[in-house]
Amino acid sequence: MVSKNQIKFITSLQHKKFRIEHQLFIAEGVKVIQELLQSNFVLEHLFVTERIFEKVATSKMTLIKEQEMQKITALHSPSSCLAIFNIPREFKIENKGLIVALDAIRDPGNLGTIIRLCDWFGVKQIVCSEATVDVYNPKVIQATMGSIARVNVNYVDLNEYLEMTSLPVYGTFMDGATIYKEVLPEEGILVFGNEANGISSEIEMKIKNSIAIPRFGDSQKTESLNVATAAAIILSEFRRNTL
Repeated sequence: MVSKNQIKFITSLQHKKFRIEHQLFIAEGVKVIQELLQSNFVLEHLFVTERIFEKVATSKMTLIKEQEMQKITALHSPSSCLAIFNIPREFKIENKGLIVALDAIRDPGNLGTIIRLCDWFGVKQIVCSEATVDVYNPKVIQATMGSIARVNVNYVDLNEYLEMTSLPVYGTFMDGATIYKEVLPEEGILVFGNEANGISSEIEMKIKNSIAIPRFGDSQKTESLNVATAAAIILSEFRRNTL
């Protein structure tokens, strides 16, 4: 059973203010929770509508009814499980390998998908501007499908970070060099911009390497690609270039 106070507390974690205050976030779905349980994330408590996750201590698990799950879920269609995890301390950024930098990405689904893409292509680090959506937003966690367990995400002053890095910095622009003809390095920072406005002018000044995904359609009228779609293509090309 879940009490009224618990319902109020759990649903409050759907908001960034309370996640920061309590240093907790929620995750839903068997796959996502299983991935987090097998990682370094620390479980606070688990609510389930059926007996799953047998390795979780009974003191940290509560069996509830489906009607109660509907009261605490952040999803339109409730899962059979909801977990509360501790937000870890920010990870140390290592300036090596391939790093993805996000300049004011606002859509939770886009951020979650980019985290999954980084996991797929072996990118261990993402640095986000402070204007980027919170990685512990329930919709972001859901969209990562557990990849958040293997990709470190930090929030930084992106302008300052790019100013100090010794790695080559790449950004995607409509008039950039065609990525399919470029010799791409194994190490570097890939900057992706806001869904509506692209990379900000301030950050653009820090980008020394401008690249583009060429359009092949006859009309040439498509204005842009979804940022997560662009990230998939760019990451694929960087990795292909190192084979």
